[in-house]
Parts: sequence; structure tokens; C-alpha cells
Amino acid sequence: MIRVKICCILTVDEMRAAVRFGASAVGLVGQMPSGPGIISDKTIADIASKTPPPVATFLLTSETDSKKIIEHQERVRTGTIQIVDRLKTGSYQDIRTALPGIKIVQVIHVTDESSAEEAVRCSAGVDALLLDSGNPDRAVKELGGTGRTHNWRLSRSICESVSVPVFLAGGLNPENVSRAIETVEPFGVDVCSGVRSDGRLDLQKVDAFIRAVNSV
Repeated sequence: MIRVKICCILTVDEMRAAVRFGASAVGLVGQMPSGPGIISDKTIADIASKTPPPVATFLLTSETDSKKIIEHQERVRTGTIQIVDRLKTGSYQDIRTALPGIKIVQVIHVTDESSAEEAVRCSAGVDALLLDSGNPDRAVKELGGTGRTHNWRLSRSICESVSVPVFLAGGLNPENVSRAIETVEPFGVDVCSGVRSDGRLDLQKVDAFIRAVNSV
């Protein structure tokens, strides 16, 4: 079964709706340099505390220092940390030692062959990878929520090259997610803008998206 992560959740009601339609995980976006879905740490903590098990709660953090990532998770208490930028200071092991039992997901922004090399290198230290379509090298970093797809063939090669689960993100919607799954064969898929209308969760799109995933 392909797992579905609904990202950019804004409220407890949105979380409950995503869970009701069959989401395996919800993504809660902390402070970012750009992109949709940003909410306060207080709101993230509230949503995370009310999310029923076994649905996973992902903190999307743009911190690049392991100590600051640890501090961010301790403020919000999600079960998973999604690191949306490159880890620059400290290590994944620092995070594991400080936060035993908390899962670590590293985002890889798929741009070219170097992304595959980065994915293999990072996979040794994390519980899963998430392949997205941002660009952390821009003057104003794009770290997710772009609504753009990327080269799915390259994403498939990454899936085949690593031993950890891989989530596919980036421009997915009810119309293309089946083809994306067939092409990449990921562990799970992640969606934000593809199930929103006017910035809010669109329940018809959520239903259509999850039906399309389950049809593969």
C-alpha cells in the first residue's frame, strides 16, 4: 500500500479531514524562507498532540544545525522530523541521540544527477528520504510547496539506489499521481498544493487524490 502524506496542514480540522479520508501522515510546516502552509510552533504542537495514532506527524524544519533541529522538535513534539534543507552543522546521529524514537526524513530536491549522489550519501543516516522539486541554492530558498514536478525517472533511480523508504513529492495532484507512482514506485507520496483551493484543504481533491493512489 502506498502511504499518503498530506502536507501544509493548517488547523486541527484540516488534520482530522485528512485522516478521515485515509492519510497515513500529516505535514506541519515551520518557519520557512518561502512557500505555503507555514504555521506557528504553537499551532504545530496543538495539531500534533491531537493527531490520532498511527497517523504520523511530520515537522518540516528549515533549520540546518542539528542542535537547532532538536530544539525545534522539542517545542512541537512531532513523531517525525522532515529536514527540508541540507544539514550543515552537526549530524543525524546528534539528533538520534537527543531524540530517541523520533524518525528523521531528509528532503532531497531533485535537480540533476548530483541529487542522486546526495540521496545515497544521506540515506545512511536517516529513516527515509523525500524527493521534492525545490531549489535550496536560490537567493530565496525554495524548500517545498512549489507545485512543480521534477524528473521522475531520476527519482526512480534514487529509489533503486537506496535501502530506506522514499516519499515522492513535487507537483502531485489527483490527475498525475497514478502515473507518478507507476513511474517511480515510491514508498509513499506527499501532496500540498495539489489538494488545495484558495489556500485551503479541498476535500473533493483530497478524496480524488487518495482514490487515485489506491487505484494503482
